[in-house]
Amino acid sequence: MTDIQEENKIDLAVYMSDGIARLMAKAYKNVLSNPREAKFAFRMQQTFSKSEKRRKKVKEQEDLDVPTFLISSISTTCNLHCKGCYARSNGIANDVVADRKATLTPQQWRDIFTEAAEMGVNFSLLAGGEPMMRRDILEAVSEVKDMIFPIFTNGTLIGPTYLEFLRTHLNMVPIISIEGNDTATDERRGRGVFQRAMQAMERLKQEQLFFGTSITVTTENYHKVTSVEFMDQMAACGCKIVFFVEYVPTEVGTEHLALDEAQVMELEQRMEQLRKTYENIIFFSFPGDEKETGGCMASGRGFFHIGPDGSAEPCPFSPFSDSNVVTMGLRGALQSPLFSKIRDARALGWEHTGGCTLYEHREEISKLL
Repeated sequence: MTDIQEENKIDLAVYMSDGIARLMAKAYKNVLSNPREAKFAFRMQQTFSKSEKRRKKVKEQEDLDVPTFLISSISTTCNLHCKGCYARSNGIANDVVADRKATLTPQQWRDIFTEAAEMGVNFSLLAGGEPMMRRDILEAVSEVKDMIFPIFTNGTLIGPTYLEFLRTHLNMVPIISIEGNDTATDERRGRGVFQRAMQAMERLKQEQLFFGTSITVTTENYHKVTSVEFMDQMAACGCKIVFFVEYVPTEVGTEHLALDEAQVMELEQRMEQLRKTYENIIFFSFPGDEKETGGCMASGRGFFHIGPDGSAEPCPFSPFSDSNVVTMGLRGALQSPLFSKIRDARALGWEHTGGCTLYEHREEISKLL
């Protein structure tokens, strides 16, 4: 490790635990006017304090670092065909039944997240495909009460029955994906999708449910989606969380949409200002926020990705695997040769420089297998 890397080295476990404590405190403050949500947020504050102790115990007894969150692709189908979709590019989502990856059963997913909660994992981001097309899986994993499950959804399936489900299971938090305004969203996701997403937000707001939005940031929209005008609109819609996800060009011909280093730096500056201006909104940037944690957090350093068949992958943009959480459990996956090699390689210089680090090093990762 270089002198600069050593100087910038942080205690990631402490950093993430402190960050989660601040996140839950802010979430609690944001829902004080809603007794039902406030009671839930207070309980999760206590639960996450216990989770931190569980992670420390695993570290002390097994010398194993437990990530604070997971990303799990639970669906291999989607009702939309968004341009540049990484799930379709990586073979996760497929319209042809015969070509789809095998998918785990609802009980298997519940068992995975039960083990995760017992180890001290706080969150699992649920993706797909469209996760709301797998109501059976959502119902099963919602019973894991010591974790929160942000559901990354296009929002088009949120109707009366899903609203009732979300009212009953407050640990299931919808994160509705848009691209900014109606023109940009419909251009990528299909005609009328923006309006349907806004209708879903309005329903969630009326029910006083905690929800957020996810925005894929590109060279074409990053000024618009970080503007005061746009964020005022999101605040008025009732959004309490905003995820900015930098576009990764998984499709040939879309490289021009990825931010360059200068634009990434500008995005970070705009994020800092948004956090100061909108105190009632929680902002995340991926992978931009990784700079604060000493570089890429994939491969179990801060999180890893679970594919529809249980394969343990470094992250959604790096679909390589040598282990499966069904046969090996989370502990086995975290100690897999591939994850260990990637963590070692990252320590030798795979730092975040703008964009997805692992996608930039995909050829090296392929060779590690």
